[in-house]
Amino acid sequence: MRDSSPKLSVIIPAYNEEQRLPRTVARICGYLSTHHPDAEVIVVDDGSQDATARIVAEWQPQFPGLRLVSNGRNRGKGYSVRHGMLEARGRVALFTDADLSFPIGEAEKLLAALEGADIAIGSRSLDRSLMEVRPPRLRELAGFIFNKLVQLFVGVRFRDTQCGLKAFVRERTQILFQQQRIEGWTFDPEILFLAGRYGLRVVEIPVRSKHDLGTKFQLLRDCWRMFLDLLLIRWNWLAGRYPRWREAQAKAPLLPLSEAPTAAATATVSATKIEPLHPSPASQFGMGATHKIRRRDAGGYPPRAASGEIWSE
Repeated sequence: MRDSSPKLSVIIPAYNEEQRLPRTVARICGYLSTHHPDAEVIVVDDGSQDATARIVAEWQPQFPGLRLVSNGRNRGKGYSVRHGMLEARGRVALFTDADLSFPIGEAEKLLAALEGADIAIGSRSLDRSLMEVRPPRLRELAGFIFNKLVQLFVGVRFRDTQCGLKAFVRERTQILFQQQRIEGWTFDPEILFLAGRYGLRVVEIPVRSKHDLGTKFQLLRDCWRMFLDLLLIRWNWLAGRYPRWREAQAKAPLLPLSEAPTAAATATVSATKIEPLHPSPASQFGMGATHKIRRRDAGGYPPRAASGEIWSE
């Protein structure tokens, strides 16, 4: 293990991924070796019955920052992401899918956005022209309906809560994963709901994507579970199972209370700058004047003093 903590941790939840994982690990580790050589990659084995763990072990000599953690048994994507996030040591923790539906280079857009936010989430819906391969129409329709249900039941109003590419300033957002309760596909709305509850700053960024026909998400099997999870998030909130900021800090302090978000911080993206992970990422990775960024508060609402859509400069 390296002595110093990395600036970036990349978490990959994996369940029976022996077919796709070699390509994914090769691309991610190759990219990080060039652009973020001190980064760590954490593959979370969700009780796989295939060679997933062996593949990670084979790659570790080539990329010392590669780690494997195991759930012991199959728990779900939400649990796997939570496990990886709590194991991460980087200043920024980012998770992405094992199918690499989002090119790893798109992560730079999120890292650049974290200069003025606590959380950056990728979005396929803000600019659909960036979709290289679109999902089937029924899948798109189901995603649209689910997004409306998320807005209705949870109050999270981002355009794409389910995008599998999200980045977090770890120390300020670790509290979200400590309080997370959903272990399945619906953990994303829960995390964003908690972010709003704790006044964290969230920005939604359009990213390139390519739908993988080998996805493990089964429309008929999983949609009803996701709907029930939305009801569970609502119930947990009404039952007081999500502690408020000060209550959560008392149980698991992460920041001085003087750094707790203020009311102003919940309405706009703070101007406070975070040291970038990469020199001038905005200019290097296409976030120029023609790249639309939608900035919202932690509940998904546009800032009151602006239109909600800002053109980056």
